[in-house]
Amino acid sequence: MSEHETVFGFGAHSGITEAPELLSMARQADRDGLDLFSLSDHPYIGERLDAYAALGFILGGTRNLAGFANVTNLPTRPAPMLARTVTSLSALSDGRVVLGMGAGGRWDLISAMGVPPLSPGEAVDAFEEAIVLVKKLSGGGPPVTFHGRHYRVDEIEPAPVAAPPVWTGSVGRKSLAATGRVADGWLPGHAADWLSRRYRESRPVIDEAAAAVGRDPGEIRTVFNLPGRITDRPLPATRDRAGRWIGGSADQWVEELTTAVRDHGASGFMLFSPQGGTPDPASLGRWGGEVVPAVREALTK
Repeated sequence: MSEHETVFGFGAHSGITEAPELLSMARQADRDGLDLFSLSDHPYIGERLDAYAALGFILGGTRNLAGFANVTNLPTRPAPMLARTVTSLSALSDGRVVLGMGAGGRWDLISAMGVPPLSPGEAVDAFEEAIVLVKKLSGGGPPVTFHGRHYRVDEIEPAPVAAPPVWTGSVGRKSLAATGRVADGWLPGHAADWLSRRYRESRPVIDEAAAAVGRDPGEIRTVFNLPGRITDRPLPATRDRAGRWIGGSADQWVEELTTAVRDHGASGFMLFSPQGGTPDPASLGRWGGEVVPAVREALTK
């Protein structure tokens, strides 16, 4: 997965009983040449697969597909250990991992697991610290000492493996600014797309924060979680009354996604079902076999 190419994948919210289907879909996506898959990370839901256990298993059963948690439930996965997990996955998979990062959304459930609750502001501070610390604990070099407000390590040897790209699910202004300062990509929350008000108002916050610390805002990808259906015939309207993308024929998808890349700076797309869940295998097959190859071809012209 190159740093600048447009990437295409699918997202899943898989339960333990759905493990065989998830592995089958990942292998299908791998054969079809998709770039990545993602798994939701809700460790307080007993019927769900653990995101990182599943990532490791699926990466071991595929050859080219990259994977990530969309997004990591940081409060339940302390940053120093998360650094060890993602660098190990990267070493085992030849770099086929992205670190999706979130500050934690369901604090009632997170704290029910014994995690001390944080205020929204504290959670974002911890989130930014965690991204910095994961990067410090990657890529080799001398032992790391880091004393932050939320994390502390003393003379810890970094892994001799580069940190994976870090993509965030930031929503609020403070979190968006943190993304601009320290992250490598952004997954707009609530499946907002390139025509949404959320995107129009949020992306400039990332860009301004990046520029303020001397970063090139263009280096921070926007990868969209995109629910929708792929239909046999064109739809009269591909968006609902609220302006949200609902899907259409393969040709309508190709036109929309090509425009999103060329005119709106989209860096990638993760297919979800119309309800925001795991796509069905037939839709994933059409995505990987029809839509994605045609978008890639259109972007080369």
